[in-house]
Amino acid sequence: MEDNKTGKGILLLGFLTGSVLGAAIALLYAPKAGKELRNDIRVKKDEYLDDTSEYLEIAKTKAGDLINEGKKRSEKLIHDAKEKATSLIKDANSVLNQAKVRATNMTDSSKDTIVGESERIKDAFKAGVEAYNQEKSKSI
Repeated sequence: MEDNKTGKGILLLGFLTGSVLGAAIALLYAPKAGKELRNDIRVKKDEYLDDTSEYLEIAKTKAGDLINEGKKRSEKLIHDAKEKATSLIKDANSVLNQAKVRATNMTDSSKDTIVGESERIKDAFKAGVEAYNQEKSKSI
């Protein structure tokens, strides 16, 4: 769409340039007196300068509008990217917290299992010592 606007602008500039050159050549070959011809050239020059100034103002306005539109779009893209990044960070923190909870639960479970097994080993060891002592006292 922007290429189409640019193409139209270039086409309009070409028509203006062609018109100026055509008018100048037509005036130079017209059968008029020098003073009258110079006056006509001056009038046409002023008309074309006014037209050119008007075209430049329109071009400046359109360029400003395009720049503002580009700024708005880039600001929206930045805003959307920030929102997505924030969402991803929240999701990552949630996954991390869940992993911490699971690890803590697994650690607690493993700890309980180890404590329970160590108690069984202690009890078994004590029973073994007592059995040894009883067997020893029987032999004496």
